[in-house]
Amino acid sequence: MKPTAKSFILDLLSTLRGGAMPVSAVITAGAHFEIAENNIRVALARLLAVGRVARDERGQYGLGAQAEPVRRHVTSWRALSDRIAPWSGGWIGVHRSRTRLTAPALRRRARALRYLGFRTLEPGIEVRPDNLRGGVAAVRSELHALGLEAAALVFEIRQLEVATEARARRLWDTAALRLAYRRTIAELAQSEKRMARFSERDAMVESFRLGGHAIRQLALDPLLPEPLVPAKEREALVAAMRRYDRLGRACWARFMRDAGAPHLHAPADTRMAHGLQHLRAAIM
Repeated sequence: MKPTAKSFILDLLSTLRGGAMPVSAVITAGAHFEIAENNIRVALARLLAVGRVARDERGQYGLGAQAEPVRRHVTSWRALSDRIAPWSGGWIGVHRSRTRLTAPALRRRARALRYLGFRTLEPGIEVRPDNLRGGVAAVRSELHALGLEAAALVFEIRQLEVATEARARRLWDTAALRLAYRRTIAELAQSEKRMARFSERDAMVESFRLGGHAIRQLALDPLLPEPLVPAKEREALVAAMRRYDRLGRACWARFMRDAGAPHLHAPADTRMAHGLQHLRAAIM
């Protein structure tokens, strides 16, 4: 799937070690994905205007402060196991505010809840297992950083009635989640073999698209506790993506070096997915 100019810019700049790159490099990279120069320039101007992209004194571009919470969440995929704590059976709930929100605010709310693995238990009530390190306080802080409205309530649920507990556990399609782990691991392995025959440009495009897909999958993983999903299957995907990330960085190394922008990760697709529908505006 061809990225939009906006999502491509955010994904590319997310790879930098807190640095920046010239607009010419962004345009050249975009051309690899058939994104027109004018589209890149227009998207950069719009992102700059809302603080998602910043321009330094040299006129080079990096991520802006408004993009930082999403960047921090997405790039934490390497150490997902560090975010998980033992589950004692409790839940974290979110009660959405009744305040009338603008369309962008609704998208930010949906993004925050999706990134932290919440699902709708009742109209207005979202839940997830209370198994993230730091508990409800840490989850509340990250939700608000990612865009949940300040008026929403985030709270601990110690015990659900038996029927509601059973329904809560079924909110996630765990079979589909496990199948997706296996499929992506296989796709990464197949891509590694293919790229040995690719040109540098084709390898850059392949690593961006497939590596981005895997990172998006990990960023949206609900991090369910062991009784619901075996942790070893998720960790197998993380391990496979670590290997692929090293390959992706090698594919992009010459380009990044020529641009004067050493990078930390292979370009990662930060677009948010809802089933088969990809929301390209993951950073709102």
